[in-house]
Formats: sequence, structure tokens, C-alpha cells
Amino acid sequence: MPILASLICGFVFGCGLVVSGMIQPAKVLGFLDLFGIPSATWDPSLAVVMAAALAVAGLGYALLGTRPPLFERKSLWPTKKDIDRSLLSGALLFGIGWGLVGLCPGPAIVDLSTLLLPVIIFVIAMATGMVAHDLWPARAAGAAPKSLVSPTVADG
Repeated sequence: MPILASLICGFVFGCGLVVSGMIQPAKVLGFLDLFGIPSATWDPSLAVVMAAALAVAGLGYALLGTRPPLFERKSLWPTKKDIDRSLLSGALLFGIGWGLVGLCPGPAIVDLSTLLLPVIIFVIAMATGMVAHDLWPARAAGAAPKSLVSPTVADG
């Protein structure tokens, strides 16, 4: 059942990205271009998509509260709430990549369906960066990494 739930959620997410146009890097870059506000070239549509996502998620949390999950043994709520150097540097790197290319991980994976070489290269480089991140602390400590993939609530 968890696989079916993941399949359905992934399908809905992918369709939402396509229908909203968020797989188009130019649309995302149009939103990130705050200097376009005075000349009316700024595209606020990404803010609308984000607001709708927050409204749906907020409604879900309000209605379901802290009930146990249907398809897992326990909820995977984040436990780390500190704003530390790791969070800030990760946010900076994410913002640089997003601002330069107009893609973030979800839309980039959906964009793979276009088979465009720049998207394929981007996803390969993104995956390489993720694996390098997981291997670096293990290499520095001289131990093998526990897992190359660590699921979090943010992964969806």
C-alpha cells in the first residue's frame, strides 16, 4: 500500500508541476527576477503555486493533526529545528543553483521526460552533488556512510 500511495502522490505532484508550468525554467526565473517588478515583467505565478500548496498542507495538518500515518509505522516529523551553518550554506547553494538554472529537484526530475540534454546533465550533476555530500563526512571521518539516501518529511 505505501508504494501505491507514493505512486499516486508522485503522479499528482508531477501533474501539478506540469499544469502550473513550473517545469519551465523561464517561468521560475521570471518569478525570481524581482527587478522585473517595476517594469511589470515579474511573474508572480510561482507565488500562487506556493500559496496553494501551503493552504492545502495547512488544511491537511489542521484536519488530521498528529494522527498516526496510514501507511507507515510512525510519522517522520523533522526533529532538527536549528538554523545552523549547514542549513544556511545549503540554502545558499540551493538558491544559487535555482537562480542560475530555474530548476529545483522536483521539476528537474519531471523535466527528464523532455529528454533535453541540459536537463539530463543538470539531474546527473544534482545527483552527483547529493552523493558527494553523503560521502564527504564519511570520508573525512574514515567510516563508510550509513546510507546514501536518508528519507525526510521534506522529501515528500
